[in-house]
Amino acid sequence: MKSHRMELPRLIEVGENNIGDFGRFLRSLSRPERVSLIAGTNVQRILKSTIERSLRSKRIRFVWHTSTDNHVRSLNQIQRDVKKDGSDLVAGIGGGRSVDTAKLISYNLDKPFVSLPTAASHDGMASPFVSVKSDKPHSIVATAPMGVFVDIGIIKKAPARLLASGCGDLVANIIAVRDWQLGHKKTREYYGRYAADLAMMSAKIVMENSGMFAKKGLDARVIVEGLISAGVASCIAGSSRPCSGAEHLVSHALDKLAPGIGLHGEKCGLGSIMMAKLQGQDWKKIIKTLRDVGAPTTAKQIGLKADTIVEALTIAQDLRPERYTILKEIKMTQRRATNLAKSTRVI
Repeated sequence: MKSHRMELPRLIEVGENNIGDFGRFLRSLSRPERVSLIAGTNVQRILKSTIERSLRSKRIRFVWHTSTDNHVRSLNQIQRDVKKDGSDLVAGIGGGRSVDTAKLISYNLDKPFVSLPTAASHDGMASPFVSVKSDKPHSIVATAPMGVFVDIGIIKKAPARLLASGCGDLVANIIAVRDWQLGHKKTREYYGRYAADLAMMSAKIVMENSGMFAKKGLDARVIVEGLISAGVASCIAGSSRPCSGAEHLVSHALDKLAPGIGLHGEKCGLGSIMMAKLQGQDWKKIIKTLRDVGAPTTAKQIGLKADTIVEALTIAQDLRPERYTILKEIKMTQRRATNLAKSTRVI
């Protein structure tokens, strides 16, 4: 049996209106003297003064860096700048882009990384994986965060669409785990039941509570804790397997064909509907869940054309040929892709 390494967050704090405690959190985590802070312009505009006050109260020096996109050239420039800081720790503050940027840079520079998400649109806040934009959209393994600090009050202020997208990313685990089981059966790849069950539990919490969410609104804390658990499941698995299957390949294909259209979790939700039917799972229940939480269930709702969905289905598996999914079992012709998308009412 091959060695299996699990890298897990050391400390996770979830509170409400606790952003002023960020300095205390960092001090208790690793007692840094100087930190590099990576965030977008909007996040800096809203949170910069509060975070600076918190860090100064604990005598932590800091340097800000602005994340603009996830293109390799931008990441390289920020990495060069961060290297000059001589910091003890790198913190990613914001949505997926800033957190991913900080995660990758900390890994490349061999520095501890802390995640401070301001939106709960996907499970990257606690996972070791980074989405990088180059010629082919893909995820790479970096490092798990040493710490995750969440202010639910900030998460609640983000657009509701982002939280709904997070639900879509969680529902995707149902497809991913089934694909992981299939891969284990067909190729004897490693399968970890504990990681799989943890990922499934995160998905089921959303699906079992979707009716309540439809009536009372999304519970930000429940969704955040589900996303953190899903990230930890990937840490335990040592790969993205428990949270990324054929539905994520469809999302990556859509990124390639129609960059910038739709959120990651929204596209994973559409992929989950279609892949669930291929797997023989209850795809109608997934549609109900997504509707309940306010996530899109059709390509039109996101702004994607029917032809784009069809093409994405035909090229999805080719983006990661080494990963065994349900799409390995089927020759996805244009006709079959069209029938699948139409029969699930995605187009």
